[in-house]
Amino acid sequence: MQKPSLPKGTRDFGPDQMQKRLFIFDTIRRTFQRFGFQPLETPAMENLSVLMGKYGEEGDQLLFKILNSGDFANGLTDANLQEGSKKLTHKISEKGLRYDLTVPFARYVVMNRHALAMPFKRYQMQPVWRADRPQKGRYREFYQCDADVVGTDSLLCEAEIVLMVHEVFRNLGIDNFTLKINNRKVLAGIAEAIGAAGQEGPLAVAIDKLDKIGKDKVLDELRERGFSEEAIANLEPMFSISGRPTDVLQQLKTWLMASETAQKGIAELEEVWQLVDQYGLTDSRLELDVTLARGLSYYTGAIFEVKATNVQIGSVSGGGRYDNLTGAFGQPGLSGVGISFGVDRIYDVMEELNLFPESAGQGTRVLIVPFDLEARAVALPLLTQLRQANVAAEVYPDLAKVKKMLDYANAKNIPYVVLIGSEEVQTGQLSVKNMVTGEQQKLNAEEVIGLVR
Repeated sequence: MQKPSLPKGTRDFGPDQMQKRLFIFDTIRRTFQRFGFQPLETPAMENLSVLMGKYGEEGDQLLFKILNSGDFANGLTDANLQEGSKKLTHKISEKGLRYDLTVPFARYVVMNRHALAMPFKRYQMQPVWRADRPQKGRYREFYQCDADVVGTDSLLCEAEIVLMVHEVFRNLGIDNFTLKINNRKVLAGIAEAIGAAGQEGPLAVAIDKLDKIGKDKVLDELRERGFSEEAIANLEPMFSISGRPTDVLQQLKTWLMASETAQKGIAELEEVWQLVDQYGLTDSRLELDVTLARGLSYYTGAIFEVKATNVQIGSVSGGGRYDNLTGAFGQPGLSGVGISFGVDRIYDVMEELNLFPESAGQGTRVLIVPFDLEARAVALPLLTQLRQANVAAEVYPDLAKVKKMLDYANAKNIPYVVLIGSEEVQTGQLSVKNMVTGEQQKLNAEEVIGLVR
C-alpha cells in the first residue's frame, strides 16, 4: 500500500490553521472594500500565450506547465526532441497554472474593457503556483491577495496603496514592518548613468537578490549578464546613498542629473511622499530604498515591498506601477498600479510573533450535550435559538458518556457546554459549564444565550 504524501512546497491546512488564515483573509478583504475595490476571480489555468514573456526569463522558467490532454506526445519527431525543452514545451503544452494575479487581471481587463467603468478597481484573493525550490517562507502553492487600479496614471493611487498597507498590517497586529518604495524610472536612469542604457531589466533582476545573496554575488551576476567592469564600478553610489528621504532624493538628483527618465522617477517619488503627508498618515513606516528593484519585468514606475521586522522571512507584500501590461494583449495606454499581500508569509510572521488574537482560532462556542432522547427535544430548539443569535453552536450527535462528550469539547477548545438531563428537562433550568474556569451554573434558555453571546 502506498503511503500518502503531499507534493513538496504544498500544505494541508487543518481547522485551527484555517480559522487563523480566514482571520487574515477577512481583515485584508474588509480593507480592500473600504478603499473601494470590487471582487474578481479568474481561472487557475491560463493559456501559456497569456503567461509567457510577462515575468522575465526567470519567471518563465518557474511557470507550471500543463501537458495537453490525451496523447500529448503524438506527432513528435526526433528532430523536435533535439530542439530543446523551450521549443518542445509549446508542442506538448498550451496551458499553465497562473504565476500571479496581475497578468490574468490584465487579460481580463482587455477582454472586458467595454463593460468596465474606468478607472477600474478590483481585488482578488486566490492561490498561485510557482515551480520554485521550497524553503521557509517560500512555497510552490500559495495565496495572494491583490488590489489593483487600472485606467489612471494618477499618483493618488500610489498614495492610497501606502495607506492601505499600513491599515492592513496594523489591523492584523503587525506593527513592526517597513514599507520600502522605489521607482523603476530611477533604476532606468541608473542604468543610463553607469553606461548600460536599456539594461534596467537585467539590472533589476540582479539587484532584486541583494538581500538574499549579498552585494558581491550581485556584482558577479551582473558580470555574468554582460555588464562591464566600468559599469559595475559606476554602480557604487547605488549602495552608499542613505539618509532621510529628502536627503536620498537630493543625492539621486545630483547623481542622475543627466537622465531625464530618472528625474521623472524622482519627481514621482516626491509627489507620492507629499500626497501621503496630505492624507495625514501617522507613524509612517514608509522608507525610500534605492536598491529596491522587484524582479518582475512589467513594472515601469513606483515599486513597493513590505517586510516584517524581527523575523527571518522575506517580503510579505509587494507591488508597483505597470504602464504596458495590457499592451501585450492589444490594449495599449491603460496604466495600472497594484499591491499583493502574501497570506502564507503573513501567517508565518503572525505565528512566529504570536500575534493571532484568541478569537481568530475560535470555532464552536457552545456544545449542547443531551443525555437521552427526551433531552434532545429541549436541546434542538436551544441549538436553533443560539444559531439565530449568531452564536456558533453544535449538539453532540451520539448518546454517549458525559466524559466522552466533555473530552470532545476540550479537544475543540469549546468554551461552554450545556448539559441537559432529566432534571433540566423538567425544570427548564439548564446546566452550563464553563470549560475554561470549570464553573457550572443553572440558567434558562434565554439566559444561556445572553451569557455566551
